[in-house]
Amino acid sequence: MTTDTIGLDADALVAAAREQTGLTDLGDDAILEGLDVLVDAINREANLTEAAQGRWAQQLTATLANRLQVEDWLARHPDLLDAPVEKPMFVFGLPRTGTTLTINLLNADPARRSFLRWEAFNSAPPAAAGTLSSDPRYVAEQARLDMSLKYAPHISAIHHEDADSPTECQFAMAPSFCAQYYDSVLHVPSYQKWLFATSYLPAFRYHKRLLQLLQAENGGRWTLKNPWHPLFLDDLTTVYPDAQLVMTHRDPADVVGSACSLVYQVRKMFSADVDPVEVGRSQLRTFDLMIERMLAYREKHGQDAIHDIQYDDQLRDPIGEMRKLYARFDEPFTAEAEAGMTAMLAANPQGKHGKHSYDLADYGLDRAQIHAHFKAYTDRFSIPVKA
Repeated sequence: MTTDTIGLDADALVAAAREQTGLTDLGDDAILEGLDVLVDAINREANLTEAAQGRWAQQLTATLANRLQVEDWLARHPDLLDAPVEKPMFVFGLPRTGTTLTINLLNADPARRSFLRWEAFNSAPPAAAGTLSSDPRYVAEQARLDMSLKYAPHISAIHHEDADSPTECQFAMAPSFCAQYYDSVLHVPSYQKWLFATSYLPAFRYHKRLLQLLQAENGGRWTLKNPWHPLFLDDLTTVYPDAQLVMTHRDPADVVGSACSLVYQVRKMFSADVDPVEVGRSQLRTFDLMIERMLAYREKHGQDAIHDIQYDDQLRDPIGEMRKLYARFDEPFTAEAEAGMTAMLAANPQGKHGKHSYDLADYGLDRAQIHAHFKAYTDRFSIPVKA
C-alpha cells in the first residue's frame, strides 16, 4: 500500500507532538511552511510502503516533540541564550568528499565540541557535565545503532556513526523542516524545489538556539559538519558572522557514484519503487547548485573566505592537513589535539565497517560524463581526477 490511499497530515502530526509532550510552543511558526510542503510531497511523490509511512509519521512527530522540548527548556532557562557561540567552524563539501574524516579529526581535539548524534534526536535537557558518552539517551541511541548495524550493515559500510559521533548539523535544521536530509532519503522533488528557493534563516536561528542549549554543561569550540552548507552559506553567516568555513574536495566521479549509492540504498528502505537514474539526476541537480552558490559566496566575500582541503591530501597526510587548517585560522595546534587525532586515526582505519562498492552505470552515468560535467569546478580547485 502506498500514500496514494493513506496520507500523512501535518496538522495531526503537530497535534500528536503537542499531546505527547504537553507543550505547545514551537518557537517559530514559520517552520510549519516547510512541514506542509514536506508532508504534501511525501503524500504525492515518495511512494512509501505502508510500514514506512507509519515510521515517517512517528519520526516527524518525534522531531516536532524534540523541538517543543527544546523551546520549553529555553523558555525556562533564558540565560542560556545570552551565552555566545564564538567562531564556530563549519565543515562542508560535496558529500563523500571526506567531511566525516575531517570532523572526526577535529572532534578528537579536546578543546572542541561537536554536535553528537544522540543530541540531535533527544536534545533537552542538556547533558550533565562529562556525560556526553554516558547519558541514558546516549545509551539508548547506541543500542538502536547496534541493532541497525546488525540488520543493515551495508549502510554502515557507506557511512557509520556511533551515538556519540559528530553528526551532520542538518539534523539541527531538520526540526525546522528545512534540511537537505529529507530530499536525500525520500523522493520528494516538489520539496526539493521549495528547499532550493526558501530562506534558511529560521532554520539557522533554531540551530543556534539548540547549540546554546547543548553547550550549557559541556562547552568547547563548536565544530560542525554538514555537506550541504554550500546551499545556504549567506544565511549561515548571517546567523554566525564569525563562522570559520572549511570545504573538502574530491574527484566528482567518486563523489557522485558514492552519493548516489547511499541515497539509493536509504530510499529503498522506505519505498519499493526507487528509480536509480532519477537518483543520479537529482544528485547532479543538487551538486550543481551547491557549487554555484559556493562560488557566488566567494565572489562576494573573497576567494579565501573558505579554507579548502583536498581529499587525496587529507588521506595522505591527515595530521599535516590539520596543521594547515589550524594555521589558516590562527588556532594553536596543541600536543593534546595531535595526540587525540593520531589515536582516532589508529582506532578507525578506512573500511572498518566494510567496503563500499558502487557503479556509476547503475545511475545512468559514467566517469567521463561526470568529469566533463564538473570540469570547470575541478579546474578551478585543481582537484585530481582519475579516468
